[in-house]
Amino acid sequence: EGIMLQIQLTSLLVEDQDCALRFYTEVLGFVKKTEIPMGDVKWLTVVSPKAPNGVELTLEPTAFGPAKVYQKALYDAGIPQTAFAVDNIEQEYQRLLGLG
Repeated sequence: EGIMLQIQLTSLLVEDQDCALRFYTEVLGFVKKTEIPMGDVKWLTVVSPKAPNGVELTLEPTAFGPAKVYQKALYDAGIPQTAFAVDNIEQEYQRLLGLG
């Protein structure tokens, strides 16, 4: 039997970590797990409230030049950087519409 690997951490590039944190927690419903200042930026992760010890999403700043190039290239090509799942897509859609 081999070792069963799991994803524990993944990153999402963001322009503004504070703004992204508000969006991912206040709008999407994630929970902040880690926030460690690192100079002008921080190590910042959020998790699903359904899995607080599950996969952490790092809100990775685009302060590093190549990160901005990568982010823009994905956006221009119409390629999502990540995907999320919900139990009821219509219900989530309506909830998000209600938030504006």
